[in-house]
Amino acid sequence: MPACPWRRPRSPPAITFRKNKGRRDPSASLRAGDWRYRMRRFDITIAGELNVDLILSGLPDELPPEREFLADRMMLTLGGSSGILAHNLAALGSRVGFQSRIGDDDLGKSILQILQQSGADTSRIRRVPGAVKTGITVVLQRAAWRNMVTYAGTIADLSWDDLDLGYLADSRHFHISSFYLQQALRPCVPELFRRMKEAGLTTSLDTNDDPADQWEGGLHEALRYVDVFLPNEREAQKAAGAADLETAVTRLAKLVPLVVVKLGRNGALAQQGAKRYESPAIVVEAVDAVGAGDSFDAGFLHRYVQGADLNECLRAGNLAGALSTTRAGGVEAFRDRAHRERFLNQQK
Repeated sequence: MPACPWRRPRSPPAITFRKNKGRRDPSASLRAGDWRYRMRRFDITIAGELNVDLILSGLPDELPPEREFLADRMMLTLGGSSGILAHNLAALGSRVGFQSRIGDDDLGKSILQILQQSGADTSRIRRVPGAVKTGITVVLQRAAWRNMVTYAGTIADLSWDDLDLGYLADSRHFHISSFYLQQALRPCVPELFRRMKEAGLTTSLDTNDDPADQWEGGLHEALRYVDVFLPNEREAQKAAGAADLETAVTRLAKLVPLVVVKLGRNGALAQQGAKRYESPAIVVEAVDAVGAGDSFDAGFLHRYVQGADLNECLRAGNLAGALSTTRAGGVEAFRDRAHRERFLNQQK
């Protein structure tokens, strides 16, 4: 893994909130104490990937080589766990600031427009020309399971130098998703979380899957600065190196103040020290589960930042996750305002 560029012999300077013309130095300085006396611009800031999801449905379970197969449905939409989270948080009413890196191509332009329509701030998303294009995930959706194939593209290129730390810290809470896809940024994630904590923010992490299935790369170092860890059941066990969920939760609860585990059809649980909270799933007629976990994160964090109790946060997460499954893709159910509001009102 490459070294993070902030690792220099001298101590790194504090975060800046000063406005500058031109490109900002993410390590420029201003007194950290000034933070306490100004209104925070955002409820939640996110640094991460923004890419395209191409969802193909109606495929056979087996795809033998040298054959052509037909899908009966197709959806091209905003994807990436970080992008889905940013979009759905904004749709729920959170003030969201988002930093990412996409290609200067038509796919990047189209998903940027979708994210802008949600109300999330996209002013710090960099569109970068060159051979590396906006990432894309092809989802081969079956009735009860799916395959996902990702061209990482600009996902893997987001780096420390792309970030405006003052912008990210101008918030109440900071989040990172897709820890293992952020290849250039990952060595810096522990320091990034440390800086956000130093600036007074609460923090959260959703690793999503590790394509290499190694579950290393500084994860436990990053968890030292995380307030809320949001894995699903498999990810919790992998991150903890445990063969069962209970052991995983016990181990993770010793590392992180709040562990929230998404259990799919079994709802979700939260472990805060010795206290356990559980919330059943919301039963709906699901179209697909793409982005359901990221939508859970959106519902949970939306209420968490507002100071709701954990039972309410878990229910809000399950509700947002269920809403996501009522339309194909991770954001389409949230984009349709009438559908979104009708669904949420019916569940009150």
